[in-house]
Amino acid sequence: MLTLSSFRYEVPTIIEFGRGAVHELPKHVEALGGNKALIVGDPGVLQAGIVNRVEEPLEKAGIPYMTFTNVGIEASIESVDYGVEMAKRSGCDIVVGVGGGSALDTAKSIGIMLKHEGNIRDYIGLDKVPSPGASVIAIPTTAGTGSEMTRFAVLSDKKAKAKLSVGSMFACPTLALCDPELTTSLPPHITAATGMDALTHALESFVNKATQPISEGLSIQSMKLISKSIRLAVSQGENMDARQDMLMASTIAAMAFNTTRLGLAHALAIPLGAHFKIPHGVVNAILLPEVMKFNIIGNTEKFAEIARIFGEKTDHLSTREAAERAVVAIKLLNKDIGITQTLSDYGVEEQHLDLIVDEAILSGNVPVNPVKPTKEDLKNICRGVMSKHNKKEVIIG
Repeated sequence: MLTLSSFRYEVPTIIEFGRGAVHELPKHVEALGGNKALIVGDPGVLQAGIVNRVEEPLEKAGIPYMTFTNVGIEASIESVDYGVEMAKRSGCDIVVGVGGGSALDTAKSIGIMLKHEGNIRDYIGLDKVPSPGASVIAIPTTAGTGSEMTRFAVLSDKKAKAKLSVGSMFACPTLALCDPELTTSLPPHITAATGMDALTHALESFVNKATQPISEGLSIQSMKLISKSIRLAVSQGENMDARQDMLMASTIAAMAFNTTRLGLAHALAIPLGAHFKIPHGVVNAILLPEVMKFNIIGNTEKFAEIARIFGEKTDHLSTREAAERAVVAIKLLNKDIGITQTLSDYGVEEQHLDLIVDEAILSGNVPVNPVKPTKEDLKNICRGVMSKHNKKEVIIG
């Protein structure tokens, strides 16, 4: 049972959710006082025709805009710098981000810099942004990152070969314009990876030490939607009910972890992604069952609840046995949606673990994890999801 203590819950972002919601974009731009928009996307959403679907209503309404799609697979400080220069030169006063986490994090960072001096590097860390930036409308096209709701913008620094994070409530978008119709072009493997990212957000927030009643309710609802619809969204990409469920699950999972932070899967995922170019959702999916196994002793009742959410029969099991079924359920889910890789498939070997763990242990997600890990614990989690030939049995307890 949760021991209730004082807590703060804040979501500054307005949500507009629904099929066809993108057609209402001009109304929102005008309501926020925007005179000229900078549309921020990436080559993928441009090629898929989604940028055009964002541009068309602005054109019909006579709202001027510029389009910036020089965003890579990862949001980067360099892209932010370029986008800020383009926006200022063109007189853009509102930012419309469209895409996955990279495009949205870039848009959020550009919004900050349109109202602040210096460089985005000056605002790396927690609560370094002193005041609101320009209005940002975030239009997600994947159901996973939750960037349309969160106070974090994760940026790669190509020179330092590191991922850096701006964390501030002033980094939250002004409006999340969530249209599930924009997610139907996602191929199955990206649908699977982004869906597992959303699940990891909901699950890690649910079991961590910063959990509180509001975030718990959001996490539970997110996991229920994912349990119901992720397999359908992967196998039947045109299934609008499943797509809608997954986008809602992603958005409300972000509302949960925006306040609570996450856990060890995300702490390890950041350096693993930075050094080995593992897609963020994939690395979370790979790590999650092993992290769950490690964390069971820190929140056994909640892991038993997770098992039930994912359809495990637990009526005649002890709480510990039921909790262990949650790990089984998530392993089966990964298999069903085609995520069967190991860390070794991406080149991670034993000699790399010191580097990965040294970076992961510094994450703000570690202190809120339900079990306090040592560096050796983190190494063992990684070893548990390396190739079958390299795996060593890890005894947790």
